[in-house]
Amino acid sequence: MKASVIATFFGVLLTCTYAAKEATKKTKKAKLYIPQIDCDVKAGKIINPEFIAKCPPGCQDVKYRVYGTDIYASFSSVCSAAIHSGAIDNTGGKILVQKVAGHAGYRGSFSNGVRSLSLPRWRESFLVSEGKPRKGVTYPSTLEFASSKSTAVKPEPKKPEQDLKVTKSAATSDTSGKAWEQGSSSVHPAYSSVAAAASRQVQASQGRGLNKAFRGTSTSASNRNILRPNAGIQRQEPVATFRRPAGSPAHLAIETDLWKPGLSFFDTGFASKEELNLKPLEATSQGNPSCKVDLSFLMDGSWSIGKRRFQLQKQFLINVAHALGINNAGPLMGIVQYGDDPSTEFNLKTYASPKELRNAIEKIPQKGGLSNVGKALSFVNKNFFSDANGNRGGAPNVVVVMVDGWPTDRVEEASRLARESGINIFFVTIEAAAQNEKQNVIEPNFVDKAVCRTNGFYSITVPSWFSLHKVVQPLVKRVCDIDRLVCSKTCLNSADIGFVIDGSSSVGTGNFRTVLQFVANISKEFEISDTDTRIGAIQYTYEQRLEFSFDKYSTKQDVLSAIKRINYWSGGTSTGAAISYASEQLFTKSKPNKRKIMILITDGRSYDDVRMPALTAHQNGVIAYSIGVAWAAQDELEAIATDPDKEHSFFVDEFDNLYQFVNPLIQNICTEFNSQPRN
Repeated sequence: MKASVIATFFGVLLTCTYAAKEATKKTKKAKLYIPQIDCDVKAGKIINPEFIAKCPPGCQDVKYRVYGTDIYASFSSVCSAAIHSGAIDNTGGKILVQKVAGHAGYRGSFSNGVRSLSLPRWRESFLVSEGKPRKGVTYPSTLEFASSKSTAVKPEPKKPEQDLKVTKSAATSDTSGKAWEQGSSSVHPAYSSVAAAASRQVQASQGRGLNKAFRGTSTSASNRNILRPNAGIQRQEPVATFRRPAGSPAHLAIETDLWKPGLSFFDTGFASKEELNLKPLEATSQGNPSCKVDLSFLMDGSWSIGKRRFQLQKQFLINVAHALGINNAGPLMGIVQYGDDPSTEFNLKTYASPKELRNAIEKIPQKGGLSNVGKALSFVNKNFFSDANGNRGGAPNVVVVMVDGWPTDRVEEASRLARESGINIFFVTIEAAAQNEKQNVIEPNFVDKAVCRTNGFYSITVPSWFSLHKVVQPLVKRVCDIDRLVCSKTCLNSADIGFVIDGSSSVGTGNFRTVLQFVANISKEFEISDTDTRIGAIQYTYEQRLEFSFDKYSTKQDVLSAIKRINYWSGGTSTGAAISYASEQLFTKSKPNKRKIMILITDGRSYDDVRMPALTAHQNGVIAYSIGVAWAAQDELEAIATDPDKEHSFFVDEFDNLYQFVNPLIQNICTEFNSQPRN
């Protein structure tokens, strides 16, 4: 009897255990089958807004183009972008891709063996990270491709975790709208679908309040006892408030004045609403990757500042370092102190945390001497932003000049050279010259002559050293607003572009106006000034005529107006002589640090040889694009164009279709930006 009961008990127990195991198997989640994609698949060809995929080995190849850093344009190779971002290496692996809005500009950089390229703007972006599913998100095992049937993933019984390939669709070309009118503030229709700029990937966390050492007020007199009369007069001057209009466009090529003069930050007794909300950012171990800048502070060590104010300046720099969250993944900071002569206190790679910077800044002794800002800017331009000093290449170069009152030397020429090297110059002027002191200023309006742009964004005026703490956050916001650091080298602001225009009889008056519209449409995509991209134009028949040189016009509107005023000439077609003329009259006057780009438009075969003049131009560093219309000879177009000629020569059968080349030209110029010599 007992044996029977025991046997029955164990039988029931085994049955329950087996049933429990079967129930567990049934409730266990199905395995996620991950589609595999090829190295050349672009994010824009995949319709899914978020997906996990597997990249094969070998995607670290220059033929798989990537555009951007951290945020990538959607016509980048997904897998190559994943290597660039560090999500995978060249052996491949699983990645998570998230589509985001189009971006106002994409910065090229070199990372993890992949060089990404710059691009002015694009309609869609994406982020890429390690292939870890997010909670609550269901990922497809089948990817849906544009203009292509999706391919289902079939699991293999023996290898359920193996990822299977999904065929990619053939590339499809974007359509662009017709040419737009000169002087219009709208962008070319090829870019009309661009959405607002993508949100920052990492939002900085809010931290502790401003340093209490600055909370008190002071009526101490200014210590201008060396070179500057009327010491002891404390001046109150209006400064800019910092309001960005809602919905302001993020467009690299359009300069807008968003920083209007208004109420002062420094009104006694009351704080502005914005100021009450300004708190230093908490420095984190990861830094602030959305603010990846290489930053040099020019610290005023002159005797005019005095010992107490020199300490206030040091505390300000400590607060800025803390608010920025200095780290190798985000902003890096070095300091140059100037007086009679400048010297580097420490460079970009010396310290990589706010704590290390605090200790280093506290130990800086005052140099003394004059306030030779111009000499300091020349020093930084020639010495500071080098690879040996930690310059990262892909990060914008920023200089913030701290100056007590006014410089004791001239800054205009040194600043111009620094800006042309791609350095964004900011000025923080403390206790600027009062009306009765202005006769002592060597260079009137020195700030406007020095800064990157004169729209108020690059300059902050502080009435007293004891108010300096109030501009920590406004300054940090500005140097981290990478889309507005327009003096950084980009494909849009670093070229001398010469248009060589066929004015022969076969073109005709109406078609000639269409050509001029095409020239204007290309020109307006660039940032034009005497230190950014410059435009020149030549018209030719049998003879040649310089319509305007690179240094003739320094604003976009002036250039567009000059293009509109070009009169049709009429005559023969001597294209070879025109290329030689352009080399002599335009490109010999190109600045040493500018890329020399020639865009030649013709509608027929040349009466003279084009090969030798084109070869000479190429040997002198000119990047040549040839655009042929109607009866233009293909062999001549290829001879004129820079190699590979297939990427630099274009042909269209009618003048009215020239607008189609605006987008490809801009994209090609930007694609080559990181690989062509910058003459």
